Amino acid sequence: MTKNDENKASSGYRVLARKYRPSSFTELVGQDGMVQTLKNSIISGRIAHAFMLTGVRGVGKTTTARIIAKALNCVRPDGNGQETADPCGACEPCKAIAEDRHIDVVEMDAASRTGVDDIRELIDGVRYRPSGGRFKIYIIDEVHMLSKNAFNALLKTLEEPPEHVKFIFATTEIRKVPITVLSRCQRFDLKRIPVEVLNTHLQIIAEKENIKTDTLALQLIANAADGSVRDGLSLFDQAISLSDGMLSGTIVQSMLGLVDRSNIYDLYEALMKGEVRIALETFSSMYGNGADPVMVLQDLLDVTYWVTRLKIDPNISKTEFAPEIEQLRGGHLANKVEMPTLTRNWQLILKGLKETSNAPAPRQAAEMVLVRVAYAADLPPANTLIKTIEGDSSTSFSNKEKASPPSNLSPGLSVADGEAVGAAPDLRENNELQTSISLKNFQEVVAFFDSMKEAAICSNLRRNVHLVHFEPGHIEIRPDTHAPRDLASRTAAKLSDWTRTRWVVSISQELGDPTLEQQNQEREQQKKDAVETLPSVQAIKKAFPGAAISKVTPKSELPISETEDNLQNEYRIMEED
Repeated sequence: MTKNDENKASSGYRVLARKYRPSSFTELVGQDGMVQTLKNSIISGRIAHAFMLTGVRGVGKTTTARIIAKALNCVRPDGNGQETADPCGACEPCKAIAEDRHIDVVEMDAASRTGVDDIRELIDGVRYRPSGGRFKIYIIDEVHMLSKNAFNALLKTLEEPPEHVKFIFATTEIRKVPITVLSRCQRFDLKRIPVEVLNTHLQIIAEKENIKTDTLALQLIANAADGSVRDGLSLFDQAISLSDGMLSGTIVQSMLGLVDRSNIYDLYEALMKGEVRIALETFSSMYGNGADPVMVLQDLLDVTYWVTRLKIDPNISKTEFAPEIEQLRGGHLANKVEMPTLTRNWQLILKGLKETSNAPAPRQAAEMVLVRVAYAADLPPANTLIKTIEGDSSTSFSNKEKASPPSNLSPGLSVADGEAVGAAPDLRENNELQTSISLKNFQEVVAFFDSMKEAAICSNLRRNVHLVHFEPGHIEIRPDTHAPRDLASRTAAKLSDWTRTRWVVSISQELGDPTLEQQNQEREQQKKDAVETLPSVQAIKKAFPGAAISKVTPKSELPISETEDNLQNEYRIMEED
């Protein structure tokens, strides 16, 4: 064994996340805005007494805190330096901070020291000046874990600390930090690292470590890291251990339980074509190769999201980091699948993902989700529905059971907000059992409800509904405040059931016509006004002061016992009308 090998064995292996931990602001990845602000404040001497660093795990909160500590206590190799935005890393304070042995830089884990006694101990040490450094710096990690009493004990000191003291807090749960503490700190939000930035960072490290990789491997690791540099380096470390000289995308896929992206797109296209058998066979092959059912559904969600973005903005693939397969096959799906189908797929798969995660048999649960998505893929688009409502037989569709799903990509059904659609007629029944009922206007609809003994709906349609538009199969109304909230849906369901055709009842904001009750009252008033001037009526009102006309009835509606002489004048007026 050589001396070099002995040194390696004695020193031990350092994981990549520690080995490549940034030691200066320039080495921080993906936090340019924060870095520039901190540099400017240090250069100008406008250094806050307390900092609050927040962000997801692994984006550099604790690392940034240590770099700030170095910048404030760096003295340069000659020992005569001042505060600097570019700590040297070679002087004794910089080395001591990096090795976590600087006596004036105190790191405290609030997750394990949450009590008020721990904070009181910290406060007691604040009044003493630093032993060797320029500033005494307290770094409190996961500060949101402190108790309420601990926060209260810290407030006064945090508001007016001695000039030689700086506080640096780090947290992943900024909402759990009291606003009284936040208001006393200068806050910095560390961003998730973009995939393309993290991918480039991994390539640089791979070159330094002499690791041969392909593009797919690093991309998969960058995607799985979810914006965390530490997670990305940990996954990279693990993948290197699995590789044998060459880190390939296949190795990373196996490690993460992922599926070949082309297989995911094959599965998605089969679902959109409604080819259930092919979709289940594709999924079975994935499962046999070690794919996790939950991860497959997650990948389908990712594809749905990506295709939706491409449909909204086809140029997004040119501005965002995306491999060739995502651009080509994603673009193909964006041209074929309609937006209502994509939004429906998102809801179905998202719900199915939760079901699969909690299911005792994840594979069966995932397969049922795939069946659900495939059989929903052939729902017709909105324009087809409208044509069907208008009675266009060329575009009508049925709800009958499928012998086999459709072979073409089919956009989904989109029903506008405020619409109530009745259940599709069941065309499997014998045609002789289907009644043919034609309702030509809204009055006939109301009369039909009356004849079917639906008194409640009939009364509301007559008294509390303003008609905006009517055509057979589609009614547009404006209910008033007295109408039940489900009146539209109940009306559509009843009409669809009775007439054996689909009816849509939609809610409009337009004023519409007066209610049928109001129209009836207006007609009655016109009749009264018409007979008001008759001599016989005037004579009666003169003989009986205070008398009023209560109702005007045409002769044709009177019982046979009524004489013609009694209503001669009234009927004459009605005939003239």
